[in-house]
Amino acid sequence: MKKLSEVVTGLNIEVIKGDLENKIAGIAYDSRKVESNYLFVCIEGFTNDGHDYIEEAINSGAMALLVEKEVEVDSEVTVIKTKDTRLGLAEVSAAFYDYPSQKLKVIGVTGTNGKTTNTYLIESILKKAGYKTGLIGTIKNKVGDQIFDSQRTTPEALDIEALFSQMAEKGVTHVIMEVSSHALDLKRVAKIDFDVAIFTNITQDHLDFHDSFNEYLTAKKKLFAGLQDSSEKTAIINIDDPYSDEFLETAKGEILTYSIEKDANLKAKDITVSPTGVEFILESAKGKIELDLNITGLFNVYNTLSAIGAGLSLGVDLKQIKDGLEEIQGIAGRFEIIKEAKDFGVIVDYAHTPDSLRNVLETAHDFVEGRIIVVFGCGGDRDKDKRPTMGQVATELADFAIVTSDNPRSEEPADIIADIEEGIKKADKVKGENSDYVVIEDRSKAINYGIKSAQPNDLVFIVGKGHETYQTFKDKTISFDDRKVARESLAELRGE
Repeated sequence: MKKLSEVVTGLNIEVIKGDLENKIAGIAYDSRKVESNYLFVCIEGFTNDGHDYIEEAINSGAMALLVEKEVEVDSEVTVIKTKDTRLGLAEVSAAFYDYPSQKLKVIGVTGTNGKTTNTYLIESILKKAGYKTGLIGTIKNKVGDQIFDSQRTTPEALDIEALFSQMAEKGVTHVIMEVSSHALDLKRVAKIDFDVAIFTNITQDHLDFHDSFNEYLTAKKKLFAGLQDSSEKTAIINIDDPYSDEFLETAKGEILTYSIEKDANLKAKDITVSPTGVEFILESAKGKIELDLNITGLFNVYNTLSAIGAGLSLGVDLKQIKDGLEEIQGIAGRFEIIKEAKDFGVIVDYAHTPDSLRNVLETAHDFVEGRIIVVFGCGGDRDKDKRPTMGQVATELADFAIVTSDNPRSEEPADIIADIEEGIKKADKVKGENSDYVVIEDRSKAINYGIKSAQPNDLVFIVGKGHETYQTFKDKTISFDDRKVARESLAELRGE
C-alpha cells in the first residue's frame, strides 16, 4: 500500500476532491482489472476512453481516479486531474513500484528492423558474462529463465514497471528491451532510466500510426534525447544509416558508433556470408576478434555490431562477447531455416517492411544457386503506403513471387493484395516486362504451392509473420504458424 501523495509526487496535479493521504493497493488503466482500493488511470485511447468507464471502475473498488478531463463523480473517491494521463500513468507506475529501473541496467533497442535479434544477442552476451538478465520484446518477455507471453513489442508503462519490479526482486541485474515508436510516442517508457540506447536503422514503417515519416523519426529519437547526459550512459548508433546524423545530434551520454562502410568505433571487416552463418573480423578500440556466427545475412552483421557495443559499454570483455555471440543458434522467425527441407531450402522470416524484405532477399542472393521463391503479403489496418513497395521489392529480387494474405485484420484480403499488385504493375512498366508471380489468397495454400514449385537448389522464402502462431481476420483469429505449415507441406511432398 502506498499513499496517493507518494505516487503522484512527480506530476503537476489539481486535486478536484478527496484526500491524497489515502492509500492505494494497486493501479489499473483497464476498468476490468480494477480491484479494491485501486487508483484508476483514465486514458483516452484510439477506440475507447477510460473516462467513460469510471462508474465500472468505482463499482469494482477504485478509491481514486487520475483524469485529464472534467468529470463528475457522486461517490467518495478521490479525483486527481493532470494534463496528460499517459504521462501520468508512467509516473504513478514508476513511483508505486519504487522506480525499479534505477535498480537495474536497462538497455533499450529501437529502429525499424533488428530490435528482436539485438535483444537476444545482447542477452546471450550478458549471460556469458555471468549476469542474470530480463528481456522484454516482440516474441516473449523473460525474467531470468522464466518466460511470459508478450502482447506487444513494448508493454504499457504500468506493465513495464511491474515487470521491472519483479525482475529486481528476483535478482535480475540487466534488462534488454525493444522500444517501439508507439511506446515512445505514447510515453510508455517516459520514466525508465535507460543506461544504453541502441539505434539499428530507420525506414518507412508504422505510417498508419504516425502522420509522416518525420513524426516516426522524431518518435525514435526520443529514446536518445531521454538519456542522462552522463559518461555512465551510452548511445550506440549505426552510422551507415542515412538518418544517423539525426540521432548523433540528439543523443546524450557517451556515443559509440558502428559501421561496415565507414570509420567507426566498431567496424566489421572481411565479411563472409553463407547459407547457415556469417564470419567477420571486429575492429575496436578494445582490440580485434574473429567471429563465426550461426545467424546469417549482412543485416545480422549490423545487429551483432550493436550488440557488441552494448556489451563493451557494460564492461564485458571481448572474449565473453565472442563466446556469447557464437552460442546463439538462431532466433525464432528470424531467418529461421526449416531443416526438414533437403533438396531445396525453406526459410521463414519476420520481414514485413520493404527494407527488411530487401535485406533478406539480397542476403539470399549471396548463396542461393537456384531460384528464389518468395511467399509474402501485408497486414491489414497498417501502413497502406508500403504495400506497393513490398510488391515491387519482392518481384524485383525474387525469381517467383506468391502474393498471399498476412494478418488482414478488419480489411478484405483481396483489397490488400490489390494494393500490393499496384506496385508490381508499376515496376513492370518501368522494366518493360511482366513479373513472374501468382496470387493465392489462402496463406496455407500459398506456402504449399511455393514448396511444391521448388526445384533442387531453389530457396522458398516465407516472410511477414515469422514467429507468430496466429492469423487475424475481421471476425476471428486462428492458429497459424508458417513454420508448421511449411513442415506439413514438406512431409506431404515426401509422401509421409
